[in-house]
Amino acid sequence: MEVILKKNVNKLGYTNEIVKVKPGYGRNFLIPQGYAVLATASAKKAHEEILKQKSHKEEKLLNEAQAVADKLASLEISIATKAGDKGKIFGSINTIQLSDALKNAGFEVDRKSLKIKDEPIKELGTYEAEVNLFKGVVQTLKFSVVEE
Repeated sequence: MEVILKKNVNKLGYTNEIVKVKPGYGRNFLIPQGYAVLATASAKKAHEEILKQKSHKEEKLLNEAQAVADKLASLEISIATKAGDKGKIFGSINTIQLSDALKNAGFEVDRKSLKIKDEPIKELGTYEAEVNLFKGVVQTLKFSVVEE
């Protein structure tokens, strides 16, 4: 079964891509949730027109995402948290805190596009995360967890 994605779906594809999925997944989840529409002949024709119009806009967004990625590469983020003896922190650091720290640094990054490599973080130290800014633009970000 072929569907046209209306939104980004994790591990499946990006907006306006035509993907093949199992019929049950398409009928029971993607289409009712508004993530996709059935890829009929007329929908594919309309989809081609939309892609032609969006190609210029995507090139501009790609350049902007690449500029943000270059800025993120040299950025040093530190997240302050309460810690006990021997560097153990209370709770854990996740993408919510990382997203808030990036927002404070002037970067508007959705937490769903962040992936911490060594999750869960329960100790002070330096860690890495991947920031998925746009199709094919993934930047590795180094951040440190410090005691408050």
